[in-house]
Amino acid sequence: MKDKLDVAIDSEMASLEAPAIQLRSQKKRLFRTFVRNRPAILGVFLMLLVLCMAFFADDWFIAIPQGREPQPLLAPYNPLEQDAANRLSPPSREHLMGLDSFGRDTFSRVIYGSRVSLMVGVIAVLIGGVTGAIMGLMGGYLGGKTENVVMRLADILMAFPSLIMGLMVLAVLGGGLFNMILAIGIVLAPTFARVAHSSTLSVKQNEYVTAARSVGAGNLRITRLHILPNILSEVVVLASIWVASAIRVEANLSFIGLGVSPPTPAWGSMIRDGTKYLFQAPWVSFFPGMAILITVLAFNLLGDGLRDVLDPKLQN
Repeated sequence: MKDKLDVAIDSEMASLEAPAIQLRSQKKRLFRTFVRNRPAILGVFLMLLVLCMAFFADDWFIAIPQGREPQPLLAPYNPLEQDAANRLSPPSREHLMGLDSFGRDTFSRVIYGSRVSLMVGVIAVLIGGVTGAIMGLMGGYLGGKTENVVMRLADILMAFPSLIMGLMVLAVLGGGLFNMILAIGIVLAPTFARVAHSSTLSVKQNEYVTAARSVGAGNLRITRLHILPNILSEVVVLASIWVASAIRVEANLSFIGLGVSPPTPAWGSMIRDGTKYLFQAPWVSFFPGMAILITVLAFNLLGDGLRDVLDPKLQN
């Protein structure tokens, strides 16, 4: 009798441990899949490089708590310091990327410009992703008039090219960093809404959603516990890809003068300032352009890697 009881207990314990073991093995498999994706690893490396540039441009994380002005740390020079006597100097040992038309060190300005691009890209995608996902989730789950209103609004916003839509929003709100972030967030929201809407329509047909509804679970509980976790992976993958697009839109807006106010370094405005000297000093526009290229490439490669890992259709 005791042996049978021990066997029953062991069997029950094994059945309880099986899901945890399966979850751990699935995480290991997903991690191995991501690690074996060399382009994704390259994207992570490039992204970390850009993040380090932005974080360690100066020692603000030490200076601000001590109540003093930050000093350049990774950047060799102050990005606003001018050397008019040597303006448009070519790259050299002292100035790795040369000087711009005001005699400012281009390398230091590229490093500081990464802060603006990453801030705009990440925050704008966060605003657009959260807003769009909520819109798509509500429209897909509730259906009816709510779905028609939400999706027709998304269709109207998507009818305009991203740059034109951003210009329209900035024309109403005015220029500046915050307004540019908000404008790009509004531009990105419809894309997230459509992805969340289509995913919600698919997930809400599953049996576990029907079972939760049959036992009296409310709409908020069903969307929070059953639908949102199952559509989150697609939203995250889309967000990682659209950070690159947000950075590109920010560069376009800065190029036409609707970004941050000068003399704050921003890659788009640096390219614009160098267009007057493309034949005389091409490095003024070339290096900020390369910074945009590397950053956009990093997030695109990372997004492709996350898609390969999180998309159930590709996991086999």
